[in-house]
Formats: sequence, structure tokens, C-alpha cells
Amino acid sequence: MTLHPPKPRSLILNLLLAADDATLGAREAIGACALFGIRENSVRVALARLSAAGLVEAAERGRYRLGPAAAGLAGEVASWRDAEQRTHDWHGEWIAVHAPPRLRGARRTPHEHERALAMLGLRELDPGLHLRPDNLAGGVDGVRKRLHALGLDEGTAVFVVRDLDAAGEARARALWDGKRLNRLYRERRTALERWMARAPGFDLDVAAREAYLHGNEAIRQLVFDPWLPAPLVDIAARRAFVDAVQRFDDFGHRIWRQLHQLPLPTGAAHGARALH
Repeated sequence: MTLHPPKPRSLILNLLLAADDATLGAREAIGACALFGIRENSVRVALARLSAAGLVEAAERGRYRLGPAAAGLAGEVASWRDAEQRTHDWHGEWIAVHAPPRLRGARRTPHEHERALAMLGLRELDPGLHLRPDNLAGGVDGVRKRLHALGLDEGTAVFVVRDLDAAGEARARALWDGKRLNRLYRERRTALERWMARAPGFDLDVAAREAYLHGNEAIRQLVFDPWLPAPLVDIAARRAFVDAVQRFDDFGHRIWRQLHQLPLPTGAAHGARALH
């Protein structure tokens, strides 16, 4: 797994998503960013830009909370722990989104539109037509609401597709590489478990930094996982990966508590790169 150093805005959003009281002080943000070699001036610039974008707002003097532009997306990111419980058996139907290019981002940016589709596991079957298996809790109504909260333009059609012909069914199932997903579930579970076994020998600052980086990548994978049903993926392998990520998240929380008593940039916070 390739680990990428965090940018200050991503780390700040992570800290806010994980903070017990949902607020973050500027000094706390500066202290956490220093662990990754991020200078104070860069942190203050990031806070100003996040505020201008509506992603954070002042809670009180010197403290910030998530802003209105982050609300819907933050809720989706924070729900990774129970995402498995929000799936059900698949009966062969598909949820479709028809978004021809002329409608894309009509009231939203193209980035918001494409991100919403990706976070709900939708893939493009034909130009402007995206599909996913109908195996998410709440069915098409639930998916529609989640897509709108994530930034899909509300004029976009979201509906159920049934009885594809054999060729269409084969094309739809081939939109996802199930073998690759299964391999990633196993490989990344093993990597997390091996890291936790080695971590007691690390210096505390090294352990905190690596816990953040590994956790960020693993939980981002879950945030953007398509949550496919069997037989498209190995459900047991995915559940084992989710369990490993949850244990890693708890492990990372303990490390960060030992370090500085900072708001914890693990858990619901990870995947905050999705916020921008």
C-alpha cells in the first residue's frame, strides 16, 4: 500500500470529523500537522481556505467546526463502520442513474457529481447511464437521498432496472473487477495486522504518524467501496477486512491519545479527502 503524506486541509478535516466535541482549536491543528512536517503558516492558510469554501466555520474564537458545505458528505464518510449492515441480499435488480453530459453538474460542480456516483459504487454502463446492484438498505429511495446529499444534481433520474438481456447483464456485472477487490481485501487486512504486531516497537511519534497514514488509506478504501453483493465479490473476505480496519482504528486511537491528547485523526475521520 502506497502511503501519501497528508495535505493540511485533509488532516484538518480528519481532525474535525474525529473530535469528541466536533470542534478543533487552531493550536491543536498546528500541533497535529507538525507531526507530518507541515508548517504553522500552511495550517493557517488551509483553515482560511476551508472557511472560504464553507467546509469549516468558526465555532468560537480560535475554534472551528465543520461547515454547511461538508455536512452531507461528512455523514457519509463517518458511516463506514456500519456500511456492511446497510446491505442486503441481491435479487438481480439494478439501481440506475441517468445523467447525460448536459445535465451533469447543472447546479453542482462536475467533481461533486462524479464523487457522489463513485461513493455509492455506481459505474458507467453506457454514456450517461450508471448502474449498481440494488442491494443497499432503503432501495432506490435510500440511494437517491444519499446521492442528493453527496452532491448529485436533484434533476438527475434515479430508478430501478429489471430484466436486462443476457448481454446487458454480462456487461453490467463486468463493470467491477471482483477479483481485484477480493485481493485488496485480503492484502490490506494482512498489512494492517502485521503493522499492529510491529507497532509496539516503534517510537510513539512514528507510530502515530504511520497509524494515521495506514488508517487513512484503509478507511478511504471502505468509504469508496462499492459494497457489492455475492457473487460479485467475496463477502467473507470483505467482512474480515472491515473487522481488521475497525481493530486498527481502535489501535490508532489509543496511540494518538498517548501522544498529545489531540482530537483523533482515525476512525470516522479517515477518508476526509473525499470532502474536497
